[in-house]
Amino acid sequence: MKPTSIEARRWLFPGALSAILAGSGLWYGLTDTAPTEASRAASKPTQSVNLDGSTRSSQKSGGQLVIENVSQASEPATTPDSLGPQPFAASLSGTDIDGALTADNNGELVINLRVRDFFDYFLSTVGEVAPETAIQQIEAMARTHLPEPASSQALALLDEYLAYKQASLQVMQARLDPARAGEPAYQLAALGDALAQLKQLRSATFSSEAHQAFFGLEEAYSEYTLATLAIQQRADLSEQGKQALVQWHRNQLPEQLRTTEQHLHASSQQQQARTAAIESASSPEEAGRQLAELGVNQDGVESVVNYLKQREHFDQRFQDFREAMDQADSSGLAEADLEKQRQALLERHFPQQQDRTWARLKMLGSG
Repeated sequence: MKPTSIEARRWLFPGALSAILAGSGLWYGLTDTAPTEASRAASKPTQSVNLDGSTRSSQKSGGQLVIENVSQASEPATTPDSLGPQPFAASLSGTDIDGALTADNNGELVINLRVRDFFDYFLSTVGEVAPETAIQQIEAMARTHLPEPASSQALALLDEYLAYKQASLQVMQARLDPARAGEPAYQLAALGDALAQLKQLRSATFSSEAHQAFFGLEEAYSEYTLATLAIQQRADLSEQGKQALVQWHRNQLPEQLRTTEQHLHASSQQQQARTAAIESASSPEEAGRQLAELGVNQDGVESVVNYLKQREHFDQRFQDFREAMDQADSSGLAEADLEKQRQALLERHFPQQQDRTWARLKMLGSG
């Protein structure tokens, strides 16, 4: 990895990084269901961390980062899990830091997905704060909390990540042919091309270790999604054949993704069965019996049955309301008087505000 500094990244300021972050959502529409290792949680008290590099950070009013001398520690160094009560960006208030930068016992940077999460946590503030501010915070964290060579390795990796963000913007802003944008096969091919270009760019930008750590799960899930979409478009396969092939691709996922996807698939199938039971039932009681057979607990069954009964009662009241409205419309009243009569009928048949809202929506839906 090459040496790094704030000055080495000046080419990116101020507009380019803002545009990258704003435009980086195009591809993630396909991958946003892939699990990640970190998520923001409720805040915890700021932890004091002793460092091999003999420094630590604290926050002053306005989010200014202050470097203080502390004694050396015997444990591997890592960045803290909180920016404290006054983070440099208001949107980070009350959150833990996603991810972490960590050095192993040899002082080398541990490269994993938590490093990317850490970068993204700070870079997500661009637009709220200047790009320089977000990047300076990352650099200060690395130099304050990590020994060498881990701190320099982290900042070199940040340089590569920023360069990747810059280059990937062109891929993610690729436009579809308007004449073919509605064709599923064309859309699938465009997504496949974008994934291939991103993989090639990542391979050229990062070491194989960083590429896999930062994007391995994401790429695996993207390829699985593309494969399942392609299978669903096949006209020569039966539904059973499609399901078998999708299951085969699901089995090829990395273990952590495979487990999650299997749970989602089972949950989806179960939900479809329960929805079908409600739709096919001849009465709320019959729906309840079918749901119980499908494993819904007693409280769940009772809540569904009660809701369906309420809807039946509402539908009957709505029918009576429409008949009264038809009579009013044929009464020959002036329009102003007719509108008052309609409002009075609405309030009479539906005393509750929520029911009146549903009645209005149903009137609009029925024309």
